[in-house]
Amino acid sequence: MLHGRIFVAGHRGMVGQAVLRRLAECDDVEVITRTRSELDLTNQSDVEGFFQECRPDMVVFAAAKVGGIHANMTYPVEFMTENMLMSVNSIRAAFNAKVERFLYLGSTCIYPRNAPQPLQEASLLSDYLEKTNEAYALAKICGLKLCEYYRRQFGAMFYSAMPTNLYGPGDNYHPDNSHVLPALLRRIHEAKVKSAKSVVIWGTGKPRREFMHVDDLADAIVYLLTLNDPPDWVNVGTGEDISILELSQMIAQSVGYDGLIDTDPSKPDGTPRKVTDMELLHSLGWKHQISLPNGIARTYKDFLTEFDSGAIRSS
Repeated sequence: MLHGRIFVAGHRGMVGQAVLRRLAECDDVEVITRTRSELDLTNQSDVEGFFQECRPDMVVFAAAKVGGIHANMTYPVEFMTENMLMSVNSIRAAFNAKVERFLYLGSTCIYPRNAPQPLQEASLLSDYLEKTNEAYALAKICGLKLCEYYRRQFGAMFYSAMPTNLYGPGDNYHPDNSHVLPALLRRIHEAKVKSAKSVVIWGTGKPRREFMHVDDLADAIVYLLTLNDPPDWVNVGTGEDISILELSQMIAQSVGYDGLIDTDPSKPDGTPRKVTDMELLHSLGWKHQISLPNGIARTYKDFLTEFDSGAIRSS
């Protein structure tokens, strides 16, 4: 049973919003949030002052500076320094304020570029990182390892979760800068509206990727907060992958688009396969509940609601 005062850092993002929805189902939980204007996590003094004043029992750290490949390659200094400052300031201040639990959220992009598939927790730091997001990955690794070191040196219950590719309410639907699933959903929706005969996807459509609904991640986070002896870090995903072409066809079916899905082999495919090994989290008693077809249907419904209200995120 989860109870106490929980600070959700990054509550306005897709993950943070999902965590708030899940925590709203818990009877004995008081949620603490702060906007960026109310609390600058890169400011050490402000962060220390916040933790000393509010004294949360637990922290879910979903705050991060994120962006696409272009942004990561153009502004590596900002991506590294801002993410490291937010992480170090928050972890240290939480320890000083005697926070009971700190759950740090990273990403499976922290694993080496050529790590064996499915991605196992043991692959961390075993090889070179993907250059296009190296600065972000290094910063998130520092946060993960700092949690591990506080736990090893002081016995603090600080640990981490590494989510796979996420989708769901509050996602970014920018036509160029969004991730593959929301980008495809918007493109196929617009093709349906325009009665276009076909939609073109980049590459051969053969690369395989894993996708998890963000509400499943939120459920896993709450579960991890209740464990007596959680691992230092654990993958959170479905352990199931699908080709980009199959994903496109699944989205088209959910959207109600009956045109053709064409591939463009002249465009790059990227990594042939990326999927997480879920053996560790499954052994701890948690497994995802939202199937990909059901999750896409739910997400399209949310997309239409956000689109019609003008609240759709496309930054």
